Amino acid sequence: MMKKSTRFMLSMVATAIALSQTNAFAAEQEDGINIGGAVRVNYGYRDYDEKSKDKGGDFNFDMAAIKFDGKKGDFGLAAEYRFTSGTNYIKYGYGYYNIDPDWQLQFGINKVPFGNREFISNSWWFGLPYYLGFEDDHDIGLKATYEKNGWHTDLAFYKNAEYGPTENKRYSTDLYTGTINGTEYNNEETNQLNVRQTYTAEYEGGATTFGGSVQVGQIYNSKTGNNGDRYAVALHLDSSYNGWNLQMQAMQYEYNAADAIDDNKIGVSVVSWQYEIASKGQAYNINIAKTVNTDWGSIKFYNDFGLMTPDVDDDSYDNSMQNVTGMAISAGPTYTMIDFVMGKNMTFSTANNDHVGLPEVGNDWDKRININFGYYF
Repeated sequence: MMKKSTRFMLSMVATAIALSQTNAFAAEQEDGINIGGAVRVNYGYRDYDEKSKDKGGDFNFDMAAIKFDGKKGDFGLAAEYRFTSGTNYIKYGYGYYNIDPDWQLQFGINKVPFGNREFISNSWWFGLPYYLGFEDDHDIGLKATYEKNGWHTDLAFYKNAEYGPTENKRYSTDLYTGTINGTEYNNEETNQLNVRQTYTAEYEGGATTFGGSVQVGQIYNSKTGNNGDRYAVALHLDSSYNGWNLQMQAMQYEYNAADAIDDNKIGVSVVSWQYEIASKGQAYNINIAKTVNTDWGSIKFYNDFGLMTPDVDDDSYDNSMQNVTGMAISAGPTYTMIDFVMGKNMTFSTANNDHVGLPEVGNDWDKRININFGYYF
């Protein structure tokens, strides 16, 4: 059976600029449909895995993606679908309507407006909030977006996640129904509201975007028929100046599932895997990057750090940390990310701690190297 870390490599895709989601306002786009996509391969070396060390790492097909962006008048459609060696899934797919130059409505599987406007990460590995369900998440619902004079407002309602709760083959992290490490979970996301407000101040040499996000929703227990609740709040900042970029975010979340076997933890799934996270906690991120332009493209150097602190009744639960130092090389249609990943008590980046915020096994930082190469068209 393929290991979860390998499945993760085959399924994850870079938080790449070249495949970022369609601009919220497409008023200047010509009528018609644009078709694009990407093909990516991945090399991974896990210092904590003897098989990986003996082989000198593994080189695998990562994914292929096809992307559609069409517009006719004030109506449009945006979608992206991904294929890996083991599965395939939709990232997003929605129709939109430009009410006027300032307002747009989106309906379908669209990006949940929570946290930093783009990503709270620079690397292929994403930031720690991604593994909690709060970065680059996409659900089914209706979103209204307003943008004018530096102000950006998102108002959204999501009925449920993009796939059913028993499915683990998905792009973004959602609540899971199934058994994980002997604990049965019957949770399903439903009836979610999001509000995000940001303001961007532009100045010579750069711009700074700061704002706040609120998310509330229900958790349906498919076994008992009862509803629990959940919420998350965040403050975030993204500032650039003369090629430098600073991202900071602080958030708090709580999953209060109905009829839970253990109130301190909850199950989630993503990219063909499922794991447990602390049901309540805080997450903090600080990322710094420097982009250097060249004659043939650019190189972005970065360091992304994330800390999760559980806030549950069980004192044995431990902090989770992830640090990624790397560079992103853009040259023509190619985009390559070279990452040195360090994890502590963190899923996907440690040997014995397949969770976030639960009691730690051991007390070590595990290390791995990841290189992801993509061709975009």
